[in-house]
Amino acid sequence: MNFSALLQIILTLFLLIACGVICRKTGIIDNVASKNLSALIIKVGQPMMIIAALAKQQFNEENLKLAIIGTVSGIAMHVILAAMAYGACLPIPNRDRRNISEFALIFANCGFLGFPIMDALFGDKGLLMAAFYVIGFNLMIWTWGLAVVGRGKDNIKITPKKMFLNFGTVPCAIGLAVFLSKMPFSDYAIPSFLMNFLNYLGNLCTPISVLITGALLATVPLKQMIRTWEIYYTSFIKLIAMPLIVCLVGHLCRLPDDICLFCTAMAALPSATSVTMFCELYDIEEAPYASQIVGSNSLLCLGTLPLIMFLADLIIQI
Repeated sequence: MNFSALLQIILTLFLLIACGVICRKTGIIDNVASKNLSALIIKVGQPMMIIAALAKQQFNEENLKLAIIGTVSGIAMHVILAAMAYGACLPIPNRDRRNISEFALIFANCGFLGFPIMDALFGDKGLLMAAFYVIGFNLMIWTWGLAVVGRGKDNIKITPKKMFLNFGTVPCAIGLAVFLSKMPFSDYAIPSFLMNFLNYLGNLCTPISVLITGALLATVPLKQMIRTWEIYYTSFIKLIAMPLIVCLVGHLCRLPDDICLFCTAMAALPSATSVTMFCELYDIEEAPYASQIVGSNSLLCLGTLPLIMFLADLIIQI
C-alpha cells in the first residue's frame, strides 16, 4: 500500500477545506451560492461521475469478477454500517444531530475521496472495485440515507418512485449498461467526446463539494465546535471503531486479505460530503453541524487512516 500517495491526497483535501473557509469569510460563497452549488453537485456532477467511473472500466473476466466483488461489498457494507450507526447514535439527545450523525457514520466519502485513495492503496484493482462499490452507496443513500435525514421532516418523503428513480440509481444503471456493452462479442465503444463530457462534469465533484464543506465550517464559531461532544464521539466511531470492527469481522469470516483490507479502507474514510449538501438542499437547520462532522472527519483522517491500515495489516496476519 502506498502510504505516501495517501498522505498527499489527504493534504490536498485539507487545503480545499481551507480554501472553502476563506471563500466563505470573504463572501465569495454565501448561503445562496452554497445551496445552488450543492444542487449542482447532487443533480449534475455526481451522476456524471458515477457514469464515467463505470463506463471507463474495461470488460473482461477478471474485471467482471472484481466488479461483482465491489458491488456486493458495497451493498453488504452499507447494510452492516447502517445497523451499527443506528445503535451508536442512540445516546445523542438532539433529534436532528442524531439523524445527521447516523447518516455521517453510514456513508463515507467513497467516491470523491475514495477513488484516488483506493487507487493509491491498491492500484487499478482497488480503483475498479471502488467504482462498483459506489453502486451500493447510491442505492442506500437515496433510500435509507434520505429516510434517516428526513425523520420528522415533512419536506422529505420517500416514495417507491424516489427509491428507484433518483440521482444515484439512474446513473448507476446507465454506467452498468455501458460497462456490459463492452462484452467481447460487442464492438461498441463510447465516443471520446462523450467520455470527455462525463469526465469534465464528474471532476467538479471533489473540489466543489469540499469547498462547500469548508464554507459551512466557516459559519460555526471555533469555540462552539470545540465544545460539541457529539463531533468527537461521531469521529471516533466513524474513523476508528467501525473500520476496526469491519476488519475483525472480515478476518473472522475468512475473507481474502485484499478484500478485507479494501472494506476496512472504505469504512475508514471520512464522512461523505453528501450529508452537508443534503442538509443544504432540504433546509435542515443543523447543516453547520453536518459540516463540522465532515470537516473534522476529513482532518482527523490524516492521522487515523494510515493508523487503521497499519493495524489492519497486523490483524490479517494473526
